[in-house]
Amino acid sequence: MTDASVLGIPNERFVIGSPQGVEGLQREMTAANMRRRRALGLPIGTPLLQRNLLAISGGGENGAFGAGLLCGWTEHGSRPEFDFVTGVSAGALLAPFALLGPGRDPEIRRLFTGISTTDVMRERGYIAALLGDSLADNAPLLETISRHLDAAMLADIAAAYEAGRMLLVATVNLDAQAGIWWNIGAIAASGRPGALDLARRILLGSSAIPGLFPPTMLDVTVDGHRYEEMHVDGGALAQTFLYPSSYGAQRRERIRQGLPVPRAAAYVIRNARLGASGPQAPVGRSTFSIAERALAALIRANGFGDIERIATYAERDGIDFNLAAIGPDFPLLPRARFDQDYMRALFQYGYERGRAGYPWAKHPPG
Repeated sequence: MTDASVLGIPNERFVIGSPQGVEGLQREMTAANMRRRRALGLPIGTPLLQRNLLAISGGGENGAFGAGLLCGWTEHGSRPEFDFVTGVSAGALLAPFALLGPGRDPEIRRLFTGISTTDVMRERGYIAALLGDSLADNAPLLETISRHLDAAMLADIAAAYEAGRMLLVATVNLDAQAGIWWNIGAIAASGRPGALDLARRILLGSSAIPGLFPPTMLDVTVDGHRYEEMHVDGGALAQTFLYPSSYGAQRRERIRQGLPVPRAAAYVIRNARLGASGPQAPVGRSTFSIAERALAALIRANGFGDIERIATYAERDGIDFNLAAIGPDFPLLPRARFDQDYMRALFQYGYERGRAGYPWAKHPPG
């Protein structure tokens, strides 16, 4: 499973938690540093001055918060260029725009304020849902992704990769019960005929909430044999991820030896509330309503654990930690999934806070 590949390139993806995956990603990050030095015209061996890392969490319609924050951050004038961007679920949809910079802000605004339920899913009847693989069909979401992630955008992602800037998106391989970090930049730069389709389907798979949306099926090759893998929302294992432990270990070792290390700042955008869960609609006394709320509670708890872990590792590794999340001063609730009015209001909330200079938290709540 660790050797499975869609396009046949060795750095296409990394299996989370496997020794091969960790080692492969560390090699890829080292190679990215070399490409970054070349892009900046720095001599071999010269340490980079600053590394900016960004992790964007899942959150469904709450992804409008992160979209608004990025656009407002641009207006404030303090948004950095990111060297390393990761995304899960809704964050996976936003991550390519974040990597490519402020020039893509108008597209972010259109995507996260103009989208509606019909741009994301087609509901199925209860019988079809019970006998099939999901409550809804996400073919409209693939069409939406394809309108934005076109050949020109893929070429821009490839150019960023060649300049040493990385984009990783997470899915979960249900067959292996393993998380996968997809190296979107390497896929874009591969020049393989199926690269664009694969990138689109990875974003779709990362957003495929189990039960609500059908899994994304990917054809892979292992030792010359073809198989089909089932991929779902990366949030099934982690709502947010940032960098492998080996990256932190490498920084700590250089610090221990008195060698120079680049300054590094980690920004985490949590497309959800932290601490108290905020306003909630009453739970209906039905199987689906109870199961949905219980799953939401589990996801929320896991998401908070992810933030705690990233903050702890960042402090240990000498990386400046910064956290943004939906605050208790945003009182609205969505009336339905991907409620357009709710998403517009949340986008504006994130935008105004970013434009004013977001008060990044240096520690998770509590």
